[in-house]
Amino acid sequence: MKKTVLRSYARLIARVGVNIQKGQEVIINCDLDQPKFVELLVDECYKAGAKKVTVDFSYQPLAKLHVRHRSVTTMSKVEEWEKARMQHYVDVLPCRIYLASEDPDGLKGINQEKMAKSSQKRFPIIKPYRDAMDGKYQWCIAAVPGAAWAKKLFPDLPKGKAIEKLWEAILFTSRVTDDPVAAWEAHNKDLHDRCAYLNSLGIDKLIYKGDNGTDFTVGMIPEGEFKGGGDTSLQGIFFNPNIPTEECFISPMRGVAEGIVYATKPLSYQGQLIENFSVRFENGKAVEVHAARNEELLKKMISMDEGAAYLGECALVPVDSPISESGLLFYETLFDENAACHLALGRGFADTIKGYENKTLEECRKLGINESMIHVDFMIGYEGLDIDAVTRDGKTVPIFRQGKWAF
Repeated sequence: MKKTVLRSYARLIARVGVNIQKGQEVIINCDLDQPKFVELLVDECYKAGAKKVTVDFSYQPLAKLHVRHRSVTTMSKVEEWEKARMQHYVDVLPCRIYLASEDPDGLKGINQEKMAKSSQKRFPIIKPYRDAMDGKYQWCIAAVPGAAWAKKLFPDLPKGKAIEKLWEAILFTSRVTDDPVAAWEAHNKDLHDRCAYLNSLGIDKLIYKGDNGTDFTVGMIPEGEFKGGGDTSLQGIFFNPNIPTEECFISPMRGVAEGIVYATKPLSYQGQLIENFSVRFENGKAVEVHAARNEELLKKMISMDEGAAYLGECALVPVDSPISESGLLFYETLFDENAACHLALGRGFADTIKGYENKTLEECRKLGINESMIHVDFMIGYEGLDIDAVTRDGKTVPIFRQGKWAF
């Protein structure tokens, strides 16, 4: 891939993604897959005005070794230096960039029980720091090709060509055109206008029906609103948290969901794939799950804490989005969630409450925003899905027909 194109992508992440302001710190979390691109990204962050850029590399084989050899007690401990680092993040509010490139099967065989137990023990210690930063900082998730990920998508190509092919797909779906900034301005306007229409309806509930068996109803929070594309932090800075993105999303009312949904794409969770699965809800809670592959992992996921079995997000994405039209199954949630309508189990978004900037997190949760240590998206959209909105004044309004916007 040409260096000029990659630099354009790096500039997009730094200036349109997190929208770095002069004097801000930046944290980049990434794997070891594309160090040259990370170098370009760091350079663009400094050119955008960052005073300090820190890169935290991770590596899946090391993660597997740590889980194998450390005890649950050791894995569960939050060291004092970790607390000090998190407090620094609370004090400074650095921009956060996450570069996804992991092998979708990279943690296959890992001890899920140990991972779950340690995460459950660490979460209550980490949560106050996370809550203190909620909504206040800019962040962006983007992607670069990893060799194993590229071979997963293009198994018949040599490694180099597979990586190049994945680069092409990432850049196309991320709107890295001749003028990416203009492309994102136009895209954000389209998503904003669609959200404005949805919010004008006064939706009480959404009804999903598909010929694959999906038959599902979910309730909305009266104070809730759809959001999409760019967002504005509580510091007043506009940023784009996902590159790419195609969704209009909302956090539903905790405890109000009935029926069954069938996943239409595999779910990559903790380095493993959950495939051909369904989730049945009663009184808002996932009470029954089935999967052709990794069913036990799915059950473990929804039992991570009290909120893990409740919904935190409903997102509307048409099947004619650029990601869907690419014809690729990415095995990466950042992309696959933007190819189809999806739901998310776990933590909801406080900033989908109108006037949330004048409310506490606790007030938002009392209105119906779900709380959990997880937030996991899974895809339910396809060409056979219809969605209707029932408004608070009793009208039924078509939202999706055959997987596409009905307006």
